[in-house]
Amino acid sequence: MKKESVVTFKADEKLAELLHTLPNRSEFIRKALLEALDSTCPLCQGSGIMTPAQREHWKAFSRHHQVGRCGDGCGETILFCDYQEPGTSGNAKEF
Repeated sequence: MKKESVVTFKADEKLAELLHTLPNRSEFIRKALLEALDSTCPLCQGSGIMTPAQREHWKAFSRHHQVGRCGDGCGETILFCDYQEPGTSGNAKEF
């Protein structure tokens, strides 16, 4: 059986009131946290800031990759690769 831990956090009055209206606060908070952690930027790990070493890696990566908008209708920000093997032709690949 997995051992569970109790984790607490501070919430302002309005958030606390909203949480108290939920039928299963713990399940809601668990799901929200897992979703947020799963959506964290893989490069900065959610800090919003790249380290100097990450910036150097990004510079190398961005030589053949660019940030753009999805052209398939969703409009989300995505990465495109414009690298082409020597002797080939083609369009940028979407990641």
